[in-house]
Amino acid sequence: MTVYIDPPTWPGHGLMWSHLVSDVSYEELHRFASSIGCPRRAFERDHYDLPSHRYPAALAAGAVEVSSREVVRLLVDAGLRRPKGRPC
Repeated sequence: MTVYIDPPTWPGHGLMWSHLVSDVSYEELHRFASSIGCPRRAFERDHYDLPSHRYPAALAAGAVEVSSREVVRLLVDAGLRRPKGRPC
């Protein structure tokens, strides 16, 4: 199982955020997110939004750090990308 995470550089709601993705399946992503205590409500179309305080736990659990651009490429290449405004 490999999931990927970009650095927490996205501001919102007074926090900095990362994106957690899988290049295999949403099921793999949901299992990993659950294993680090990330609630399902943090799932946004094709990724989890992770606040910066959860970033170390994701890395410790085996998430691989990649750039934000790489996150998008991984999703597109896996056929898992669901952009805003498009039906799921």
